[in-house]
Amino acid sequence: MDDNRVIEIETKLAHQEHLLSKLNDALTDQQAQISELEVFCRSLLDRMKSLLDGSSADQATDERPPHY
Repeated sequence: MDDNRVIEIETKLAHQEHLLSKLNDALTDQQAQISELEVFCRSLLDRMKSLLDGSSADQATDERPPHY
């Protein structure tokens, strides 16, 4: 094999390894963001459920509507 050909292949391989490393870092960051968003959404759902449960308990009492 020609020396220039080997150098060209090694250069391309080095660029691909660098790109793969950058893509892996981006994927890791995105997964961390997704995990944080999942926790946030779960907490919002729990909060909404607790608010809905609390409002249904308030409506169950026999109170006069404000227009009476």
